[in-house]
Amino acid sequence: QVQFVESGGGLVQPGGSLRLSCAASGSIFSIAPMGWYRQAPGKQRELVAEIFSGGTLYYVDSVKGRFTISRDNAKNTMYLQMNSLKSEDTAVYYCNRVPATTNYWGKGTLVTVSA
Repeated sequence: QVQFVESGGGLVQPGGSLRLSCAASGSIFSIAPMGWYRQAPGKQRELVAEIFSGGTLYYVDSVKGRFTISRDNAKNTMYLQMNSLKSEDTAVYYCNRVPATTNYWGKGTLVTVSA
C-alpha cells in the first residue's frame, strides 16, 4: 500500500521561503516520476513541479526560478524548496506520482502567503 505524507507548510510573508517534504511508503518511489501539486481555493489542482528518477526536472512557468524539487530515494522522501513566495502561491500542496494515482492522494500541507 502506497502512502504519501506531506509536511512543512505554514504561514509565511510574501518573499519568504518554505521547504515542503513528502514522505513515501511503498517501493514505487524510487522508480516513479514524482511531482508536487497544489490546489488553491476555488481552483483545480495543478502540477507545479516534477522529478524523474533520472533527475530530469519540470516546473510550471509560474514557479520557475523560485521553486526547486528534489528527491532522496534512499529516504523515500521528496522535497520542494519554495523561495520568493507570492500570495498566489497560497494553496494546499500535495505529492503524488506523475501522472497522479487517485488512491495515493494524501491530506496535503497548507501554505499560506500573507502579510
